[in-house]
This record gives sequence, C-alpha cells and structure tokens, in this order.
Amino acid sequence: MKKLDEILEGVRTVAVAGHVNPDGDCVGSAMGVYLYLRDNFPRIQTDVYLEGKKKDFAFLPELSIAREEAESGKSYDLLILVDVSSADRVAVAGEYVETAKKTVCIDHHVTNAGFCRENHVVPDASSTCEVLYDLMDEDKISRDCAMALYTGIVTDTGVFQYSCTTPHTMRTAASLLEKDIPFSDIVEQAFYRKTYAQNQLMGRTLMESIMLLNGRCIVGIVRQKEMKFYGLTPADMDGIVNQLRNTEGVEVAVFLYELAPQTFKVSMRSARKVDVSKIANLFGGGGHIRAAGCTMNGSPFDVVNNLTLYIERQLLESDGE
Repeated sequence: MKKLDEILEGVRTVAVAGHVNPDGDCVGSAMGVYLYLRDNFPRIQTDVYLEGKKKDFAFLPELSIAREEAESGKSYDLLILVDVSSADRVAVAGEYVETAKKTVCIDHHVTNAGFCRENHVVPDASSTCEVLYDLMDEDKISRDCAMALYTGIVTDTGVFQYSCTTPHTMRTAASLLEKDIPFSDIVEQAFYRKTYAQNQLMGRTLMESIMLLNGRCIVGIVRQKEMKFYGLTPADMDGIVNQLRNTEGVEVAVFLYELAPQTFKVSMRSARKVDVSKIANLFGGGGHIRAAGCTMNGSPFDVVNNLTLYIERQLLESDGE
C-alpha cells in the first residue's frame, strides 16, 4: 500500500472530500489530510469539500476553510475521497470524480468495492482515520492533524467501546496522544455532548420505541414533524441508535428518521449475531458488520417489516449453529 507522501508525488492541486451527512470519521479524516498537507506540502493547493460542516466538530483546527459547494468546471490533479464507500455517496465534490486527473479512495467500509483509480480500503480498521494514520509519516503528524485523526477514531469506535476496536486501534490512539492533544475535550465535544433539544428528542424516541422479535430487536422512529417541533435536522440524530442498542437483551437496534414523506434514513447497530451490512446492502446501503445504514421508501411499517425479515433470518441461523 502506497504511503500518502508517495501518492502526492508530482501533484500540485488536491481536492479532499467525504460522504453525504458527514460523521466524525469523515470530518476528521478530511481535515486530517488537509492539515497533513498544510504542514508538510505547503506548495500543494488543497481544498476541502464537506457537506454541512457540523457544529459538533467546530473545535477542529481550520474546519472553517471547508467548502460546502463545488466550483463548476474546476479540475484537480488529485481527488482524495475519505470514508466514502461508493460513488453515489460522494457529497459536494461528486463532479470531480470524473474531472480529476487521478482519484484515490481511503476507506474502511467492508462494502467498498473500489470505485477510484487507487483504493486503500482496510475493512478491519476501526475508522478511516486509523487507515490514514498508517498512510502518513508519523513524525510529520502535527498536533492539529492528530486532533483530527483522534476525533475520527473515537467517534467510529464509540470511544473504544465497539467491536471494531483492535489492539492496533489502541496503539494508534496512544501515538496520537503523544502529540499532546486535548483528548478528553475531543471525546466530550465530538461524542457525548448534546443540546437540550437533542436530549429531549432522544428521550421521546426511547419512550416511544418498540421491541420486536422477542425483545431481540428494538425500533425507534423520528418523523419530520417531530424534528421540526424540536428545531432539529437529520444532522442532529447522532447517538440515538447507539442508545437504543444499549437496551438489555437487544441484539439489533433499528433507527428510522424521515428525510421526506415516505422516505426514511435507516441506521442499524448489532451486538454479535447479525451482520447489518448485508441487510443494508440489500436496500442499496452499506457500512460495517456491526453498524450500517441505508435509505428506504414506504411507510415506517413497511420499512420495519422488510428489515426485520432479514434480521430474524440471521438470528435464526445464528441460533441454529
């Protein structure tokens, strides 16, 4: 696997972009690449494209430079896509996939089939930021860059709680701590902190959730009218599915939030027995074995029925082993 320094050889202009509705790993990896180039390759013109920069990550150095719209007709020597599992998931900078002289995807999604000219995909990694760390020269990683990479790792591992956390993940995090980053502040702001309205909606979703499949599956649903009532947007839904998954006895948590009438974003989390990425794939989505998502059309009843059919099938297969 080529190191990032090798990938950048002969390059004068770079665009860095992530996926739609960027999470901590997407924002952290995009800013990590930018800050690494800023510190070590100042002659390379680097632009970052992120859809709707999230206030949760406002503490990251230079996040304000990220662009929310592509510049029509512009071309780059190199497009680096981070945390993007498929071409249709590219946000903002989608047109550069066709116009850039060279495209590189750095990712950790098991569903990534390799859609760029060069693909650095490590499905066993906890996060794209962990993959990036291995592609960078450790001695060239600044404190600012380390903050961005650490942010991606802690958000995608649930602060090292999820099964994607490995000894290598912990060693990588330890190396980033050596850069004297404010690690406790990063965890608090990027993962735990919620507004009062977010907590209210989370509480309501938990209270109105339903248990299915003999208590092994829990489902929470948020409609547009509820988001509007609390003054929230889809970007404020982080954390709800994980809280549902924390319910005792639950193997799979399913969280639906309405994007448009009869259109729902689906997030799934599993404990040990269900590969939710396989289910998400069936409906045009993707992700990881224990965390995946997709977008589905229909009533909430239809969506839940379709999903639980495949969840139950995997649970029965697991029980029979």
